Amino acid sequence: MSTNHEQQLKDFRELVQKIKSYEEALSLMYWDLRTGAPRKGMDTRSEVIGVMSTEMFKLSTSDEMGAYVEALSQPDVYAQLDDLNQKTVTECKKEYEKSKKIPAKMYQEYVVLATQAENIWEEAKEANDFARYKPYLEKVVAYNQQFIDLWGPKETRYDTLLDMYEPGLTVAKLDEVFGELRAKSVPLVAAIAASKNQPDMSTLEQKFDIEKQHQYSLFALEQMGFDFQAGRLDESVHPFATGINPGDVRITTRYDENDLANSLFSSLHEGGHALYEQNISKDLIGTPLCTGTSMGIHESQSRFWENMIGRSRMFWNRYYGDLQNIFPGQLHADVDTFYRAINRVQPSLIRTESDELTYNLHIIIRYEIEKMIFNEGLAVEDLPAVWNAKYQEYLGITPPTDALGILQDVHWSSGGFGYFPSYSLGNMYAAQMMNTLRREMPELDSLIEAGDLHPIKAWLTDKVYQYGKSLTPSEIILQITGEELNPAYLIEYLETKFSEVYKL
Repeated sequence: MSTNHEQQLKDFRELVQKIKSYEEALSLMYWDLRTGAPRKGMDTRSEVIGVMSTEMFKLSTSDEMGAYVEALSQPDVYAQLDDLNQKTVTECKKEYEKSKKIPAKMYQEYVVLATQAENIWEEAKEANDFARYKPYLEKVVAYNQQFIDLWGPKETRYDTLLDMYEPGLTVAKLDEVFGELRAKSVPLVAAIAASKNQPDMSTLEQKFDIEKQHQYSLFALEQMGFDFQAGRLDESVHPFATGINPGDVRITTRYDENDLANSLFSSLHEGGHALYEQNISKDLIGTPLCTGTSMGIHESQSRFWENMIGRSRMFWNRYYGDLQNIFPGQLHADVDTFYRAINRVQPSLIRTESDELTYNLHIIIRYEIEKMIFNEGLAVEDLPAVWNAKYQEYLGITPPTDALGILQDVHWSSGGFGYFPSYSLGNMYAAQMMNTLRREMPELDSLIEAGDLHPIKAWLTDKVYQYGKSLTPSEIILQITGEELNPAYLIEYLETKFSEVYKL
């Protein structure tokens, strides 16, 4: 490589590092905003976030960035770069070409709007006031429609948004895998509802001290390998994980004295996200590759730890005694009764509190509504009615309030259209990975029952975590399992598990 190109590479990496520094600062500000920042300061904070985001955006779309990615992408130069630099150049070029199509002023306006919309959503949800939130959501949708026009619609307009979270994913593919999942799930839900072997829920229908719930969440996270020297647990309205860098990964959960399972499994869920971010290779720090490869793969890790480990019989054979020690006055039932209770299948209104089986129907509902918004022009004012109708159609229940319906999720406030399918994709990826893990680690059940979860974390670090974004979702799942995404493994897992729980 010529001296000139060596200098360009050095300057390029310095620019990338500067952008990542802005990104870290913004991540910290977002975390603070959602975990207790004074309400009166939120509008000003939104403006500050808008300014800083725009500065970061300008750097990523600057003439300097354009010149670097163009020069370093030349075949003769690119071939001389090592693998890390090649992938960094490729990722930056992709983002440059996409972001360059959006005017900086428009981007700043959108960031401020989205941050304000999240604040208003929180207030509207608490007050059950969709009318207050509606104008903000209308603007967020309108901006996303403009972005699609600027980027250029793919096969459908919604495909353009899907690709943001799961590269290469299309409506055609999702219709296929979701159709297969729905076709198998609906009769299974019906068979479970008709079963005479319903779980005894009385052990969970009690009050559980919030401080003790927090204590157990810390214990469970420690057991799964969460590094508290590189992260922390806080509380928020909507649980989330923020990977500032591998040495600073912050998660939140939500506590309800009437719902022990909610905080417990939210903590395990966000802990799964955190293990991914904490165990990305240190070589990727300071590059755009130092994050999860896609939201689907990221969700595979949260759902893997929450459900396939955390809701397993082996897990509770080991850890139920610890939970009983924290709540000796409430948990008198045996472990089998508790296990069946936490795996009850019952259509419910709230996605984050839904069972492992019907959860996917919540995602399919949101997916179908998002398609209607962007491919069919569904108006925001009609969303509550459409939402309620789909809940009645898919789950047999109708939300009595908007707070329990259309206002329950924060994602649309920040423009996260195309994100929701990631949750069910995560379930599919997780089941497919678990199938391979069982083959490669035949002692898996014994390890879980012994509370030795570290070999599982080490396997996932080797197969998934260390690569960050340096491998694509398809490369990850193909490298692990030898095949592309296949929903059959999730269907088999659900049918096997719930046939046993309900003695079908």
